[in-house]
Amino acid sequence: MRNQRVEVRRYQPSDCQELTEMFYNTVHTVNARDYSKEQLNAWATGQVDMDKWNKSLQEHYSLVAILNDRIVGFGDIDETGYLDRLYVHKDYQEQGIASVLCDHLEQAVSGKIITHASVTAKGFFEKRGYRVVKRQEVERQGVLLTNFVMMYEKPCFLS
Repeated sequence: MRNQRVEVRRYQPSDCQELTEMFYNTVHTVNARDYSKEQLNAWATGQVDMDKWNKSLQEHYSLVAILNDRIVGFGDIDETGYLDRLYVHKDYQEQGIASVLCDHLEQAVSGKIITHASVTAKGFFEKRGYRVVKRQEVERQGVLLTNFVMMYEKPCFLS
């Protein structure tokens, strides 16, 4: 990707199926180094409410990243500055795609940005200037998963 330009565009409802599959595959491969199989299965069950996902992605500022006519990542942020999802295809990790998506998402809101970062994503967000507000255990289907509430305060430039 470093030599190729990733295209970023707004989410379209026709993307939903592909994004939910990418979410499942990414969680079960990339996050496997930090979470147990039981935790991965509770986080990404493979049973997705497509209507709920589509509605959420349409209500938020949601973007997809395209490389060589293939969706390679997606992310969304709401009007309050809550960065909800940020996922990059398992075969396109460490290529700057998450950074490109995050740059666009962060520019879409003013003020503080909050995200709930996985153990896997924590370092990525720290490198971007996010700080850990707290470590937490969230329950999914009776299984506890560790994540981090992280905050980014956009710099204010005085003229």
